[in-house]
Amino acid sequence: MTTPEQVAERRAKVRQLAQGGASSRQIAEQIGVSKDTVLRDMRQADATPDPRAALRAQKLAQAEQAVSQASAAVQAVIDARPSHMITDDATARRWCGALRAAADALAAQADAFAEYYPCATA
Repeated sequence: MTTPEQVAERRAKVRQLAQGGASSRQIAEQIGVSKDTVLRDMRQADATPDPRAALRAQKLAQAEQAVSQASAAVQAVIDARPSHMITDDATARRWCGALRAAADALAAQADAFAEYYPCATA
């Protein structure tokens, strides 16, 4: 069963992709719903939405995109294997510091998430 928050999040994502110029078919394929669902969501977007639900859905979509981008960035670093590169000491220190700072920041976010949603990490 789809919750109202999930519907609001999906509609915000549909709106965002449609404003970016994606077709209904492209949107449907990207978010994993039927084209009819996309068209229905686009019609609903024209109705006056609850501003709180719209803001919550927008923030959820932003968080989803940020987590996805962070995961992709981590995979890009893994694929690049910087620890196996021959480089000068200054670059090695800079890369190591940047990776540790990013890892610490992500770990802090994961800890905050786990604290707020303990059932998600069990």
